[in-house]
Amino acid sequence: MQTLVKTIGKTLAGTLLAVPFMVQAAPSYDSLKSTLDKLKQQMEEVQKALDEQKKQSASKTDVRMLEKKIDSAAEWKSPNTLVHMAGYASVGYTDSKNSNGSFNSGGFSPIFHFQYRDLVMLESELEFEIEPDGSTTVGMEYMTVDLFLNDYVTLVAGQFLSPIGQFRQNLHPSWINKMPSAAPGFGHDGAAPTSDTGIQLRGGFPLGSARANYAVFVSNGPELTTEYDGSGFELDGIKAEGFARDFDGKKVWGGRFGILPVPKLELGISAASGKTTVTSTEVTAGTAPALAGEAPRDYDVIGFDFAWQYKNLKTRGEYIRSKVGAASAGTSASGGATWSTWYTQAAYRFMPSKYEGVIRYANFNAPGAAKDQKQVAVGLNYLFANNVVAKIAYENNRGQNGSTADENRVLVQLAYGF
Repeated sequence: MQTLVKTIGKTLAGTLLAVPFMVQAAPSYDSLKSTLDKLKQQMEEVQKALDEQKKQSASKTDVRMLEKKIDSAAEWKSPNTLVHMAGYASVGYTDSKNSNGSFNSGGFSPIFHFQYRDLVMLESELEFEIEPDGSTTVGMEYMTVDLFLNDYVTLVAGQFLSPIGQFRQNLHPSWINKMPSAAPGFGHDGAAPTSDTGIQLRGGFPLGSARANYAVFVSNGPELTTEYDGSGFELDGIKAEGFARDFDGKKVWGGRFGILPVPKLELGISAASGKTTVTSTEVTAGTAPALAGEAPRDYDVIGFDFAWQYKNLKTRGEYIRSKVGAASAGTSASGGATWSTWYTQAAYRFMPSKYEGVIRYANFNAPGAAKDQKQVAVGLNYLFANNVVAKIAYENNRGQNGSTADENRVLVQLAYGF
């Protein structure tokens, strides 16, 4: 376009400059008419060229539409939707006092994140496990839709890891846990809740020179199991595993508040309260009568946790107590029960090597004496990378004679987080 304009300008300028000289040299009418005819012809050619160029040029509207198409085609450079997959897996070997040593698969747990802008994110963890008989089970550890309300508050809805304490919501993945096993009482059917189904508000905020974080939730209540020994029913376990049902229609309210008064030190307190109901029975002797007249019971949880790091030393600990109240008359297991557990753990990294030593003490108390357990565990880890860890540990377990809680164990594990 610029070349065409320059050519037209030169042509007009040359023609106009030539007119006076031609008039002076040949002032006849015929000569002047011939010059004007040539000028008219040149102007027509210029107009024709301009019209052709206009046809080939895009309008402003066309340009804007083309720019939108280009932006749409280049969305991958700044996408509205982000898709991310993470997770962890582990394999290992376990040898206990009264059973033969066996290789095992700790499981494969992919975690998916689907985020739309800074508005909402769906996150979910699946769990694939190989059972002792070789079959595979698939479960959903959690699945939530997270709505980012502002910098300090996120609304979480769905099935989420319990915010009671630290272990379940932050430390249970095999590549994060310093030991190849969870502390007694922090697994399924223990004192500490594992997950909830409901809604949750969580986030963090500055508190003077300190930092604070919080989580508050309302969810379906847990379920209770009883044991029938031929003579009567006794409460056996709490299943706080994020059921998508609520037998008694009574919700559980709870949360956790954590504060970091100084860097690398966190103190937390947790609590929950609501209702729970007996839903199943394990029969150990005789024939149990059908459950009848089960009424909701009080359900209360309290917990404390801390984490502190000093140079290469990392220490942490938790205490969780879950209490179930007595039931009204006419129930199959009328008495209440309490489950409590606590552990303290220290891990030291031997710099500049890749070795890390770990020691853990735990104490779990349950209504049934066969599940009570005290444990001293020592371990040695080798960090191929921050997310690839080989572990070997020895557990000295003390419980009721003849029970699995009294079996010492050697555990070997290779864990990978991705």
